[in-house]
Amino acid sequence: MRKFVVSYGLYAAWLVSAAAVFGSLYFSGVLGFEPCKLCWYQRILMYPLVIVLGIAAFDNNPRIIRYVLPLPVVGGLVSVYHYLMQKVPGFAPVEPCAQGVPCQGQYINLLGFITIPFLALMGFLLITILLSLLAKWKQS
Repeated sequence: MRKFVVSYGLYAAWLVSAAAVFGSLYFSGVLGFEPCKLCWYQRILMYPLVIVLGIAAFDNNPRIIRYVLPLPVVGGLVSVYHYLMQKVPGFAPVEPCAQGVPCQGQYINLLGFITIPFLALMGFLLITILLSLLAKWKQS
């Protein structure tokens, strides 16, 4: 595992970010799911990762990790908050006159727990783990 992460960690993190971006574009562009405000925040934190991690993987430059790592960490926190809004009754703020798509809406709900914010959380978490392990193991 260590050898794989050291050799292909940046590339794997880039693949995860690319899958997340294309997945979000598929949900909105093909299936017509309109993103809510928190979905936009998660997209803002995920989309740059495709470009930056792609360049870092191409150049095999792990020094970029210290600059990139805050994006998936913050994105994961936003995803956790969004997921809690969807799954925990009373966690979402009451918005009697809100316009647009409500953040607690669930376009998909596979197996009773897999929603779009959950998928985003898994992407952010996997990227964070890969980059953290790569940074740790590259030093030693």
